[in-house]
Amino acid sequence: MFGKQRSLRMPAEFTKWGISFQYPENWRLDEEDALAGHRSVTVYTPGEGFWSISLHPPDTEPQSLAKEVAEAMREEYEGMETEETRETISGFELVGYDFNFFFLDLTVTATVRCIRGDDATYAVLYQAEDREFARVEAVFQAMTTSFLRTLRGLRHGQ
Repeated sequence: MFGKQRSLRMPAEFTKWGISFQYPENWRLDEEDALAGHRSVTVYTPGEGFWSISLHPPDTEPQSLAKEVAEAMREEYEGMETEETRETISGFELVGYDFNFFFLDLTVTATVRCIRGDDATYAVLYQAEDREFARVEAVFQAMTTSFLRTLRGLRHGQ
């Protein structure tokens, strides 16, 4: 009479170091870097993609941090295309780069976005093979937005 009810899947949530973000419950959270003393965490898609956030000292310039990430990526992936960008998400202006490169005969898209908060400068990096990227880019962006909403709350004392 009521038909089949769909199972509701609530997102998982990471909360540590004064930040919080939501991610799909079927993605894998890896805190190995955090356990090694680094303030970073990575969430892996069911495929080969990932979304990562790292925290740096608050006096770190976001543009300098983005350039460091871009230089490290250029060293790792020969022939990588790089485009500098600015993006506004949830009222925050982030600086960064978009990357395209080949890896194991696959084309890969990656982005890094950096922003300074009250307590840290943050770098959000996400990447996936292009076909997967097209499927999960909206999820990556939603994760970034959920983090930024936390940052806004911290800045405004909410």
